[in-house]
Amino acid sequence: MDLDAYFAEHGNGGAKTPEADAAAAGAGESFRAGFATLIGRPNVGKSTLINRLVGQKVSITSRKPQTTRNRIQAVYTGKEGQIVFLDTPGINRAKNKLGSYMLRAAEGTLRDVDVILWLVEPATFIGAGERYIIEQLKKAQSHTPVILVINKTDTVKKDEVYPAIDAYRRELDFAEIVPVSARTGANTDELIRCILKYLPYGDPFYDEDTVTDQPERQIVAELIREKALRCLGEEVPHGIAVAVESMKERGPIMDIEATIICEKDSHKGIIIGKGGSMLKTIGSKARADMEDMLGQRVNLQLWVKVKKDWRDSDFLLKNFGYNPKDTV
Repeated sequence: MDLDAYFAEHGNGGAKTPEADAAAAGAGESFRAGFATLIGRPNVGKSTLINRLVGQKVSITSRKPQTTRNRIQAVYTGKEGQIVFLDTPGINRAKNKLGSYMLRAAEGTLRDVDVILWLVEPATFIGAGERYIIEQLKKAQSHTPVILVINKTDTVKKDEVYPAIDAYRRELDFAEIVPVSARTGANTDELIRCILKYLPYGDPFYDEDTVTDQPERQIVAELIREKALRCLGEEVPHGIAVAVESMKERGPIMDIEATIICEKDSHKGIIIGKGGSMLKTIGSKARADMEDMLGQRVNLQLWVKVKKDWRDSDFLLKNFGYNPKDTV
């Protein structure tokens, strides 16, 4: 049985689709525009899916959990509508003030959006973390449709997806259930169509060329942090941040100065590497992505500084762009 046949037999999740909304829209109004938020446990592929859906990297990815620290706004625009995505930090137990900020950012996006996407892996085990999310979704479900997105279907056989669908549909009355692969792009077109069904009719919020509302400085900082996380592997814990000191154009070249912040002197040595080799590798990989994004040559200068316990400092969190007021 393929997935189409499965849904024909079992239904898409149980909720009514908004045909009445389409009828009420009136003739000539066919463009939809609204907000969708992605939530899920760390490392389920939220950032990878966002990048796939908008066709460009706007959110950083790595194998380490909780890579995303802010609510990143990304924009998909097609002929039928515009979807403004909020990519959130993974919902996980907070261990410090940064963790608390990230948790509030994720849960805060359940308010005032048109549709919620819950991203999970194709497994039947529903643990404590998933059950915490289910409780949050039950509260939001009365006013906001929830789409279950089963990601990473490329990592299992098709027959293994069906039990996962059944396990989750017993927990919540989903508006839609959509299996996808963010890595390969499989079924992501169907996901776009499903999201658009639940958005109101109206004018777009952004012009068609916009893919993110993040300022260039923030994107540059995130690109450096992504490369650092990937290059360092497990050698340095997750406690690094990046501050962009300056961005100045010099003819066809963009001069960028940035500092990688870590918590311990021992971490500083690892980030720099023998003879500066690790820092050069991080800078080289980040510069390539920056040049693609900016469309010009980049001269990147990187430094490393130690700021102990920065993840528990309100002042430093705000300085690095993690403003608690954003989650209120």
